[in-house]
Amino acid sequence: MRLVTFRRGDAPAEPGVVRNGKVIGLAAAGFPDMISVIAGGASARSAIEKYAGKAPGDAFAELGSVKLLAPIPRPPKFICVGLNYRDHAIESRMEIPSVPTIFNKFPNAVIGPGDKIVLPANSTKPDYEAEFAFVIGPGGRHIPAASWRDHVFGYTIVNDVSARDFQMATTQWLMGKTFDTFGPMGPALVTADEIDDPHNLDIRMTISGEVLQNSNTRELIFRIPDLVAYLSSVVTLEAGDIISTGTPSGVGFSHKPPRWLRAGDECVVYVQGIGELRNPVAAEV
Repeated sequence: MRLVTFRRGDAPAEPGVVRNGKVIGLAAAGFPDMISVIAGGASARSAIEKYAGKAPGDAFAELGSVKLLAPIPRPPKFICVGLNYRDHAIESRMEIPSVPTIFNKFPNAVIGPGDKIVLPANSTKPDYEAEFAFVIGPGGRHIPAASWRDHVFGYTIVNDVSARDFQMATTQWLMGKTFDTFGPMGPALVTADEIDDPHNLDIRMTISGEVLQNSNTRELIFRIPDLVAYLSSVVTLEAGDIISTGTPSGVGFSHKPPRWLRAGDECVVYVQGIGELRNPVAAEV
């Protein structure tokens, strides 16, 4: 199932399911937002399937006629993993971590496909990071690694935009990671049953036609079972939490000279099985 959050004109945002180039709105089926779909579990999935098969005509819209938003515009938690591809840790001149490096973004960072990444006027080193993310379904605490599939609802794409000058000013990365618009997400939330092996997916970042990152999720140091177990040993995971799993080599600061984001760029993150997340880049005014 391919799920989106979308808006028709000036109407309120609602969740939808994509079928044959059309999106079927789910608000009339009793789902006001994506969190309600995720929290509803198997019964919600069954209800959506039944509704999609007999939905009234006004529930349908051409996918190209609506505005797609981030699949989860206000995630309960937006958790990120740093240095989680072996090649990226090496290019960062940091030791391969023995424990996951965890930071977060605030919800204000989240934008959807097509929205502008706004480069802050007070940063001179804005960077990009193509990332594969998973979304928590049934939450919990102290989840065993072997039970990870019971707790993953689905997958999406994230661009972990980063202001390196702010990120590296202290040992805490948060301030460089959570500027407004620094969390592009989407274009869809693909349910877990659609992807056989999330640890064997091509991932790529293209900026203005140039491929700058090109890897595969098999290069992850800490995989989804590890992350679910580690995170839930500290904090209760909740339905709709986003965990972005890290970025491969080729980020902007690694190039010589560095390839920082520039106004007029277009970032395109591709993850196999999910699609492309496209965002233009603009300067703050």
